[in-house]
Formats: sequence, C-alpha cells, structure tokens
Amino acid sequence: MIYFDNSASSFIKPKSVQKAVMNALSLYTANPGRSGHKMAMKTAMEIEEVRETVARHVGTTPEKIIFTGGCTDALNLAILGTHKSGHVVCTCNEHNSVLRPLEHLRLCDPNFSYTVAQQSGKLGTTWSDIEKCLKEDTYLVIVNHISNVNGDVADIQTIGKHLKEKGILFLVDGAQGGGHFLYDMQSMNINMLALAPHKGFYAPQGVGVLALCTDFPLQPILFGGTGTNSLELVQPNSLPERFESGTLGTPAILGFGQGVHFVEENFNLINAKLEDLTTYLHYELSKLPLEIYTKTENTSGVFAFNIPDINSSDVANYLSEKWSICVRSGFHCAPLKHKALGTYESGAVRVSLSYFNTYQEIEKFVYALKTLLKNLHKAD
Repeated sequence: MIYFDNSASSFIKPKSVQKAVMNALSLYTANPGRSGHKMAMKTAMEIEEVRETVARHVGTTPEKIIFTGGCTDALNLAILGTHKSGHVVCTCNEHNSVLRPLEHLRLCDPNFSYTVAQQSGKLGTTWSDIEKCLKEDTYLVIVNHISNVNGDVADIQTIGKHLKEKGILFLVDGAQGGGHFLYDMQSMNINMLALAPHKGFYAPQGVGVLALCTDFPLQPILFGGTGTNSLELVQPNSLPERFESGTLGTPAILGFGQGVHFVEENFNLINAKLEDLTTYLHYELSKLPLEIYTKTENTSGVFAFNIPDINSSDVANYLSEKWSICVRSGFHCAPLKHKALGTYESGAVRVSLSYFNTYQEIEKFVYALKTLLKNLHKAD
C-alpha cells in the first residue's frame, strides 16, 4: 500500500511515538490530576512534561496549552469561547471546523456577523485580503495557515503584526502547519493557535491543542470535572483546568510529546524532504494532461489536481482498487476553497505527503495515473 493521505492523518508513526503510547497503556493508566495516589500523580507529571514541551515549541507558557479532543474542538473553543456581538473575519481557505461554528453564531445571534476574505494572491492569504474586510466592530480574525486542499500558505507574520496594532484577536488554524512550520506565538502576535497533532507531529488521533498567548477573555464551552475546586458548581478560573473538563487522553498526549521531539530533532530533514518530494511530484504531474491547483512555490506536501471531465472520486477509487494507493477526493471539508478554485462541483484529488514517503512511491503513483489516462484515451 502507498499512503498519500497524510493531511487527513499521518500513517507511519515514529518508533518513539509508538513506544510512548504503549508505555501510557501499561505504566500511566491512572486518571491524571483526579487522585492523590502515586500512579495518578506520576501520570499527571508526564502530561505536564508534554505541556511544557509544546509550550516551548510554539512560544507560550505551559498553563496556556489546552489539550482538547482534537483540532476541531480547539477551533470551536476559540471561536465560541470568544464570541460576542460584533464582527469576525475568516478566509476562503477555512475548514468547516471554522465555518460551521461561525455560521452557528450567525444564526443564533442577530448582532453577530462574519466576512470571508478572498485570496487575491496566487500563494496564499495576505494582509491586504484581510484588511479590506475589517469593520469597526471586528474583534477576531481567523486565518487558515496552510490550506488542507492545495497547500496555499497565508502570510501570518504580516497579518499578526497589523492585527496587534489594531487590537484585534488573531486565531491561526495550524492543523496543516504544525510540524512543518516553527510557530513563535509571541513574535508572530498570534493570540490563539489550533494544532492537529495526528498530522504533522505524527501523533495518535484523539488529542488536539489550543495554545493561548497574551491575556484576553475566553469562556469555556465544555463544563465538568477538572480535579480542582470540586465543591464549587462553577468552572475554576485557573488555566488550563478551566478548559479541560473530563479525563484527558493520556496515551495520545504522551505520543504527541514524542512527536514534537521527533519533529524538533529532524525538522530540517523533514521539511527538505517534503519540499523535494512535492517538487518532484509537481514536475512529473505537470507533464500530464491534468488540472493542477497547487503552485510550484507551495511545497508543504499538499498537492491537488483533477483529470478533466473525470470525477475526483472516480480517480481516487481507481487508485485505491487497482493500485492500493490512498489519496483523498472530494471537498476536504473546505467548501469555500473549492468554490474559489472552481472545483465546487467536482471536488479535487489530493495527494498529501509525509516525511516517510519515498520517490519510488511517487514514481508508481505517476505510472498509475499514466495508465488511467491511457485507458481513458482508448475508451474515447
């Protein structure tokens, strides 16, 4: 099998990640922070160590690392937890985990509105795209950093600089950027950063992160036991407990910690290889009669294309059934991006690469596409 669906979830996990998960299942199975016995305390300390690791990695402090059930949970917390009557700006590159909470707020609050910034440049969202959408009551801007559809990259540094000057909160969806890009929330003026560890950090599924930087009002959207202030019927005010109700997913969190270490130790190698693989893929597919939606400059491993007049699902099914090649077809939970690309009716075929993919796998993939095109030509 050739796995080219790493933007949905990475397939191969580093040995260190696998070991951390197995250790969690055998050594750290107590409920962290819920009891005073040694096992619970030991498990809680392991989780706090991961929290410190993640905080250093993204440029914030440990108590502002909020573990969630996934990146969707993190984005919902950021959007719903900062909600007030007013205006929000997002981009046409957003995932439904951003668009649907915003639409929910629009339907529920007549004094709430949002505007979708269209991408004017060929490589990604710019400050000028955002600026033209701002209103007097804009309190939050949400930017998808790296598109999960075609790899377009937003200029978050410039956007963050200008938003800080205007006193507007900045939320970055780093689901695809995490592990491939070094975030420094303080220097980049990012107030909230959502991460999907099971993608670029090669972690297990079941954990997400909302990282906070600076102090601003954020309300919990999930309520329950936190292991602290248990006699009170209201959520505690202390971080991170205020936003972490219920039992944390220890195996996924500890696996995530090792995923961060793996990325940090191999960051240059990972990104150099991804750039080379993406460039090679683009070079080979550009020779074929395809519609390509990824720019040559965008080399984060996300690549989108279509065969003219063939549904993207048919292409993906052919690759899976005939060649055991896993790609993603359809709309990738990002409908406005497909509208912008002109693929709103057909979707697109997405190839998403990992550090663990090889040139030989790309060669086989290209050969499979050539075979499909040849068969289509014969049928005509």
